[in-house]
Amino acid sequence: MPSRGERGSVLLLFPAAILIMVALAAMAVDNAAAFLAQRELVNATAAAANDAATEALSDLAFYKGDRVELSPSAVEAVAVDRVHSLIDERRHHGLAVTADAVPPAGPGCGWTVHVSASSRVDEVFGKAIPGSSGGANVRAQSTAAPKQGSGGC
Repeated sequence: MPSRGERGSVLLLFPAAILIMVALAAMAVDNAAAFLAQRELVNATAAAANDAATEALSDLAFYKGDRVELSPSAVEAVAVDRVHSLIDERRHHGLAVTADAVPPAGPGCGWTVHVSASSRVDEVFGKAIPGSSGGANVRAQSTAAPKQGSGGC
């Protein structure tokens, strides 16, 4: 049985425990929001790379020379357009997208499309914590290639 001077000590510890639990819950929500934004960016870059690898095919090279070639300017345009159309601009700030069409490394090799994107995502509760940056930087990159004939690299 506790002595008379120790009665009610739990009452003093309970508010501190609640404060710690609320802070941990706020951190969990902010991390979940950053993770969701990063997964959105990964999905958008993957879709953009796949779309650019198929939509930026050069018809002239295919019909005249029976070759699969990509137009670098079309790759950039398609990829940037797809990422911007798939990303919620209210959540992602300063969205930057780059796309490159890499020519074949040698005979029998194919073109490759690289798409990378980065943005800043606001924290939900982090803005209320002193010393917090108030946001998280997220990045993603994806690669795709048009299907070649029977040869490979």
